[in-house]
Amino acid sequence: FTGALYSPGDGVVDPAMMCTALTKASVANGGMIVEDCSVSEIVTGENLLGVRDVRGVVTNKGMIRTNTVVNAMGVWGRDLIEPLGIHLPLIPMKHAYVVSETMDGINQMMPNIRDHDYSIYFRIQGKSICMGGYENNPILLDRVPGDFHFGLYDLDYSVFDTHIQGAVKICPEFGKAGIKSTICGPESFTPDHKPLMGPDPIINGLFHNCGFNSAGMMLGAGCAEQLAKWIIHDRPDLHMFAYDIRRFSPKQKKALNWATERSHEAYAKNYSIVFPHDEALAGRNFTVDPFHKQMIQHGAVMEERHGWERPGYFLPEDTVVVQPYDWYGYYDYPKNTNTNYEEALQKDYTFGFPEHHDLIGEEAHTCRQEAVLFNLSYFCKLFLTGSQAKEAADWIFTADTDKPKGKTVYTCALNKRGGVEADVTVSIVESGQGELHDPIFKGRGYYIVAGGASAYHTKSHMLATIQEKALRAVVTDQTEELGVLSIQGPKSREILQKITDFDLSDEEQLPPNSNAVLSLKINPFYSCNVRVLRVSFVGELGYELHIPEESCNDVYNALMKAGYKEGLRNAGYRALYSLSSEKGYHLWGNDLRADDTPVEANLGFTCRKKGDYQGKAIVDRQLENGINKKLVFFTLREQVIDQ
Repeated sequence: FTGALYSPGDGVVDPAMMCTALTKASVANGGMIVEDCSVSEIVTGENLLGVRDVRGVVTNKGMIRTNTVVNAMGVWGRDLIEPLGIHLPLIPMKHAYVVSETMDGINQMMPNIRDHDYSIYFRIQGKSICMGGYENNPILLDRVPGDFHFGLYDLDYSVFDTHIQGAVKICPEFGKAGIKSTICGPESFTPDHKPLMGPDPIINGLFHNCGFNSAGMMLGAGCAEQLAKWIIHDRPDLHMFAYDIRRFSPKQKKALNWATERSHEAYAKNYSIVFPHDEALAGRNFTVDPFHKQMIQHGAVMEERHGWERPGYFLPEDTVVVQPYDWYGYYDYPKNTNTNYEEALQKDYTFGFPEHHDLIGEEAHTCRQEAVLFNLSYFCKLFLTGSQAKEAADWIFTADTDKPKGKTVYTCALNKRGGVEADVTVSIVESGQGELHDPIFKGRGYYIVAGGASAYHTKSHMLATIQEKALRAVVTDQTEELGVLSIQGPKSREILQKITDFDLSDEEQLPPNSNAVLSLKINPFYSCNVRVLRVSFVGELGYELHIPEESCNDVYNALMKAGYKEGLRNAGYRALYSLSSEKGYHLWGNDLRADDTPVEANLGFTCRKKGDYQGKAIVDRQLENGINKKLVFFTLREQVIDQ
């Protein structure tokens, strides 16, 4: 060997022995294994509230009646559920490795190794080396025949040869040994190279556990254990959002082209270093907000989250445009000649302070000293209405949402174990004028704003909770119909006041943690209505403007013009998260997770004492008996990263 990466924690497991051991353990605990039993249909029905649920499966040996089915069908994971109107972002590909002839000096005690430059691995099998890798041009498959479960393909050496060349360079002796056998089979891959797990958000009783990206032997048993707890206890022990099927929106799951692009890139980059600000090049511009063109014109370097484009930071004197995916120059696609966006990303691919660190710092300082404009349009925006909307809000949210019209409350939504499934703002609203931001409905309603990266997860959690309680409440998603501009900083009120007749200085009319529908003067002849929330994610004086799609560009231009003399500038999410962290605020999925309770996360103030809500018993117990872990924030006095 000339050198490669060795991980001391790596081990070897015989796949046949492992499967046998798991099978025996299952049977010993009451499980039943039925072989040669093909499933042709999942039978579903509807309950009295119109919610779909599992009733059984049709097999070649008869009907099995059950209310719980796990989709663990690997590359066939899409096939059986698509007739139900359910889609998964799962792409079959050919994946291969070769086994060398017996080699002198090779024994079972030698370590597995990887080489990230050549994107290959060596695994010891007896006195032979198994070698495989992740090429830039894998063979993509549309479907895999249902009877191909033990089938193998002939190895395409024109694709696999790149791995052989790399293997010979790091282990010249490998090049002298012959190839004893080739193994090329169908494998399932996903857009982020992570499994698809958890409850289906459309059909109750259907769970997913597929898309293991050639890591089934490593992850299978542990994921199965967590899924079993998910089914029995409604939650796994661990924070599983990275594997949760609800990390993808319905729009993403249905878009096969998007899933294919992203899965290809994830496959090709499997051995690439994952830097803190790594961005995908595939599947971009999938969903853009109304401000997208203006963001680009003002120098935004875009990021992608949950299928949405959002500004990471702004270049003062340049524009960089995300290009269509070029598939690394394969499949007859030419390589992109405009690489400005990729070059901007590469400058920040480091574990130290990135090249644009000071520029992002300027955006943050401007927010603290003057004012900035954040485009938060990809945030989740929901209306909760219906005859039992109040009962739903009382049960879902920890805070007291029984407030007068115009109040806005920061709150958590918990699972049955008291873990935080979402942290959101809830604005109490009444029936309005029929506009997108001010809809007409009966009774009292709630306008809910949540983080964009977990938008569908938040919505699904709310819907599942409402369905479980059989409440007559409706969740309406307005995320794509409303843009959001957040003007933050000491001068934000002064700037916003220039385009509205509403007296923003009247603390009784629009105090902190409140909302109102205001009219904004775009020009002397035209005004538009928006919903304004007096909230801040950065700990400064500020306002969120929730704007109907058709008025977004006009409001943006009016604000930038009004704030020119006050130094108003655009700022991106890199500055936003830095500012938020400085204030000790939370970002769900990162420093706040589904296995953290509000008490552990310093969010006990969001939990009301009166009334009941999901997870309250756990919260009350911790408040009385104490906790074993606690989220804390530290301020570092020195710059600890060597630039």
